[in-house]
Amino acid sequence: MSAPDEEIAWIDGEIVPAREARISVLDHGFLFGDGVFEGIRRTSGGIFRLEDHLTRLATAARMVGIEMPGGVRRAREVTCETARAWGPRSGYLRLILTRGVGALGIDPASCVSPELICIAAGTVSLSAEKESRGVDLVTSSLRRPSSDTLDPRVKSLNYLNNVLAKREASARGAHDALVLNAQGLVAEGSATNVFLIREGRLETPPVTDGALEGITRKTVLEIGGAIGLRVAERSLARFDLFAADMVFLTGTRAGLVPVGSLDGSPLDQTGRPVLDRLRAAFEERLQELSAPVC
Repeated sequence: MSAPDEEIAWIDGEIVPAREARISVLDHGFLFGDGVFEGIRRTSGGIFRLEDHLTRLATAARMVGIEMPGGVRRAREVTCETARAWGPRSGYLRLILTRGVGALGIDPASCVSPELICIAAGTVSLSAEKESRGVDLVTSSLRRPSSDTLDPRVKSLNYLNNVLAKREASARGAHDALVLNAQGLVAEGSATNVFLIREGRLETPPVTDGALEGITRKTVLEIGGAIGLRVAERSLARFDLFAADMVFLTGTRAGLVPVGSLDGSPLDQTGRPVLDRLRAAFEERLQELSAPVC
């Protein structure tokens, strides 16, 4: 079995060290990014918002025309089995559905047996410096594809746009990228949702602007309303981030991450106390909305 902090994977009915897991080179998920996935939080109390994740996965699978082997019930069983093998410590689960093995061409009709895989890994913690200063963003030269190309609500395995945005940010000395859509409006980070706090408001771009309909995003919006903030999904430009009292990113693995600068210019952080309240409430919700491992 794997070492305590080493990634593990459920594949073909077995739990193995993730580095030993194998799929065919003819799997269309590997060849073409033909598949969908979910990133799910494992907490000490169970699995965070598992049913929301399974619903989103099933919807994405229907949209791209992949039948989940065993349906949602089997996906739930696989996720829970992987979580049990990982143990009660905090972790991150990656549930993956691929089109399966097929011919070398792109025709999906050649794939007859979709593949279901689940990986468990540790969560990501911010360094003391990033926690104090916030992460540095740069505006990517890439643009998020429009929804008539591929709806951003589909978490497909084809993440090249995200990967290249992250690569560009690293090459420019930043921690992450701010990705805009074709109209120049804020879509999201390379793999995170973007939020801002300003004068008692909590705002984030709508999915129609290219934002993923994130589960952490959904939770933060719920919390914002509960603590008295005026919550809105509205189109944002870069200017709005410079005008904000606080900017932060959200994601399953990293949680709520403060942003300190954009394109080399510092961002205001006078809204940090509000972010701290959101983060404290989010930690409570992590436990409240974590279903015991089935």
